Amino acid sequence: MESVGGRKLRVARWNLDKPSDHPPILFFNGIGANIEAVAPLAEAMSDRGFIMFDMPGVGGSPDPVIPYNTITMAWTATQLLDRYNLDVVDVMGISWGGGMAQHFAIQHPGRTRRLILVATSAGMLMVPGNPAALTKMANPRRYVDADYMAKHFKTLYGGALGNELGVDEGKNEHIDRLSPPSPRGYMYQLLAMIGWTSAPALPFMRKETLILMGDDDQIVPLINGKFLKSLIPNSELVVMAGGGHLFLLSHKEESVIEIKNFLDAPHGDDLSAAA
Repeated sequence: MESVGGRKLRVARWNLDKPSDHPPILFFNGIGANIEAVAPLAEAMSDRGFIMFDMPGVGGSPDPVIPYNTITMAWTATQLLDRYNLDVVDVMGISWGGGMAQHFAIQHPGRTRRLILVATSAGMLMVPGNPAALTKMANPRRYVDADYMAKHFKTLYGGALGNELGVDEGKNEHIDRLSPPSPRGYMYQLLAMIGWTSAPALPFMRKETLILMGDDDQIVPLINGKFLKSLIPNSELVVMAGGGHLFLLSHKEESVIEIKNFLDAPHGDDLSAAA
């Protein structure tokens, strides 16, 4: 637990105390998702530092006292980076956290080297997904009722992970890693993105950006990644065949390869530093 920017947050760090030739990754998670949900990815990125935190009222972070928004949480993230003397990071986010990652890069360009957006959109201008999946996504019961999650897992997340063994029996590695957000935490996280969009700012953002999307995502359809690609000048789009909303887990090895290739390639870092 860390006191950061007037908030108490549960923070997870990997490899920050080890020498590395690579900047660390600052990761923003999806709505209602706790640190454990993304731990396998952090562990796979063992050649660099990795830092993330549970949003207020999510996982182990206490409930927020007052609502927050993208501006205040991006600033809070900089305070966390200051705590560990991290000047510049590669910024990454999935789904809701992809919006936060975009906003962080726009608000704090001097602290962002490169940007990775996973299964995400430009905010309120997104093309919505499958209505059946969206209605279940908005129901926090998916976190507290294992039978409900198991029954609707495929509808929610689609793709290879939704088809994995064990869903019918209510046994799934992803489900086991989730812990429920508090009602207030979940509501405030929803409220933080109401009316938000990155679209007007993205054409002016010069950060090297990797956009990873699944072609069987029931929540954030692929067209949203294509829209991001059209808006961000220095971007590339990689599509995971058969990937649902959680292809970062179902296609972990492929995802890690794409992420490392992008982060380690000799792109135009002078543009990133100046933007």
